[in-house]
Amino acid sequence: MTHETRPRDFALVALGGVLWGTGGLAGAALADAAGLPPLTVAAYRLLGGGGVLLLALAAAGALRGLARTRPVVVLVVETAVLAAVYQAAYFAAVQRAGVAVATLVALGAAPLLVAVGTAVSARRLPSPRTLVALGLALAGLVLLVGPSDAAGPGTAAGALLALVAAAAFATMTGLNRRSVPGLGPLPLTATAFTLGGILLLPVAALAGPGLAVPSDAEGWVLLAYLAVVPTAAAYSAYFTGLRHVPATTAALLALLEPLTATVGAVVLRDERLGPAGVVGAVLLAAAVVVLRPRRAGSPTMDAPGRAAGHLSRSDAARARSANTSGVVRASDPREGPAPR
Repeated sequence: MTHETRPRDFALVALGGVLWGTGGLAGAALADAAGLPPLTVAAYRLLGGGGVLLLALAAAGALRGLARTRPVVVLVVETAVLAAVYQAAYFAAVQRAGVAVATLVALGAAPLLVAVGTAVSARRLPSPRTLVALGLALAGLVLLVGPSDAAGPGTAAGALLALVAAAAFATMTGLNRRSVPGLGPLPLTATAFTLGGILLLPVAALAGPGLAVPSDAEGWVLLAYLAVVPTAAAYSAYFTGLRHVPATTAALLALLEPLTATVGAVVLRDERLGPAGVVGAVLLAAAVVVLRPRRAGSPTMDAPGRAAGHLSRSDAARARSANTSGVVRASDPREGPAPR
């Protein structure tokens, strides 16, 4: 696995965050139109997104080569359980502590947990660029979400549940950075999310007044959108790019979700964004700019200001003595390898 972040993979992970943000708008519209409990929506979202992708892959014959080895089964089950835990814990946190607290803790703690876990496993601190982006993103998230309401009796329990959601998302991000032979990102998303939705259905049935379904066409269209765009497409893009993007960077790019949801709410739902929210949105966008992949040095350059073919005499002598005639050494990327 390469440790360099490629622009295409960076864009795929960022796309996942943006598409997740549209899911918040669709979920709010679905709650208004069909009156479904949030946990029921989450169960249908996982089951529908995984099921649609599973059917599409089966129709294209892309599941014929799916391996049934122990590593494949383990990763699918782990991802399914973590996705179900994330959804259940997050929505339970929203019910107890409110949207602001749940969002700040769940989305804010995830990149911190990933950064700490990566630093411990790699035995080195994140790069200065990652630390700057982390500070910008967390400050932006606080300003964008805004201050929460006064603490209530369920705030502490809600914050703890949001922390569980953050840990589930961080673990899922870390697990899916590794490649498992015979299991690509699309089959992984399809099988894991279908299983995750099945696991979440009984939880939703016990937590609410049964498993209600939309009663009109508008509700079904919104539910289909939730399944296809911010679930199947978003997680497929995220898991695909994740194989070549540092885990901390990926977790930070997931913060594009609240940014997209906020901008969409202002444009589509006529909600107002105060000065603090505008500053928060700018800081989140700045964090993405700081994290963007830097272009590696040209392979025709051996050092700054020295083109290949114009080597010094000492360099040419070393090349001849090493019997490496005709081989041009590519320069190292200016920024070095991306942080793990």
